[in-house]
Amino acid sequence: MRCGFTAVIGAPNAGKSTLVNALVGSKVAIVSPKVQTTRMNVRGVAMRGETQIVFVDTPGIFKPRRRLDRAMVAAAWSGAGDADAVIHLVDAAEVVERPGGHAVADTASIIEGLKVSGRKVALALNKIDAMKHEQLLPLAEKLNASGVYEQVFMISALKGDGLDALSDWCVAKMKEGPWLYPADQAADIPSRLLAAEITREKIYLRLHDELPYASTVETEKWEDKKDGSVKIDQIIYVQRDSQKPIVLGKKGATIKMIGELARKELEQIFDRRVHLFLFVKVREDWADKREHYRDLGLEYPETE
Repeated sequence: MRCGFTAVIGAPNAGKSTLVNALVGSKVAIVSPKVQTTRMNVRGVAMRGETQIVFVDTPGIFKPRRRLDRAMVAAAWSGAGDADAVIHLVDAAEVVERPGGHAVADTASIIEGLKVSGRKVALALNKIDAMKHEQLLPLAEKLNASGVYEQVFMISALKGDGLDALSDWCVAKMKEGPWLYPADQAADIPSRLLAAEITREKIYLRLHDELPYASTVETEKWEDKKDGSVKIDQIIYVQRDSQKPIVLGKKGATIKMIGELARKELEQIFDRRVHLFLFVKVREDWADKREHYRDLGLEYPETE
C-alpha cells in the first residue's frame, strides 16, 4: 500500500480544478471560467491500484492585492510545501497567445518560487487541444530550461489527454504506508462547506462578470430530516446594496435559477433530497471577517 499528497499549483484559470476533478474521477472542486474561483485548498482522493493519491487543488498563484488574495496565495504555497509531489499546471495556449499577459507573469513568479524552495516538480502544459502542436515544443524547452522540472507532460485536463502518464508519475512519488481515507471516499471537505461552494459556483456561472468577486456563500443551517432529506439554509453575502438586486433578479428569477441549479447538483452529490433556501444579505466587510477565513481553512493576514 502506498499513499501521499500531490498538490496542483498554477496561475489563476490554468485549469487546476478541472485537472483535479479529472484525476479523481468525480467532482470535488468547483469550476468556472472566472479566474480565482478556487479560494481554498480542496482535497480529492484517487485510487490507482494499491496506491491512494490525495490531490490538492490550490488557489491560483498571482500578485495579491487584497487580504483574501494574500491568504489564497499563501494557502497555495503551503499546499505545495506539504505535498509529496507537485504538479505545476500551465495554460499553454494562454502563455503562447498572450506573451504579455498575466499568465506569463504569474508563471514566471511561480518558477522563481519553486527555485527558492529547491523542489523538483512536474510541469504539465494544459489545454494543448487549443493550440498548434509545433508551438508546444519550444514552450516546453523554454520552461524546462528553468531547472525546476524533472518531467514535462502535455495534457488536456478537459478532454483527458495525457492524464494516464501524469497519474503514473504521481503514483511513483507516493510513499509506502496506509491509506488516509476509505477507498470509496472521493473528497475531504465538510458537507456544509461543499454545499456553499456549489452554490457559489452557480453564482459565478449565472452572473458571469456582473458580481462574483464581491460575493461569498455561507451555509447557515443544516437540518437532517426524518424522511432522509436535508434542509439547507444559505446566505449569499454581497458588498453593496446595489449588488443585491443583481443576485435576486427580476421578481426573484435569478436567485431562483441559482438555487435550482445548486439544489439539483447537491442532490446528486449527497444522494438525497435537498431543500435549499437562499437569502441575500449585504455585508461590506465580509472579505475581512476572521471567521470567513477560518471556515475556509485559510490563515488570516493581519494587515490589509
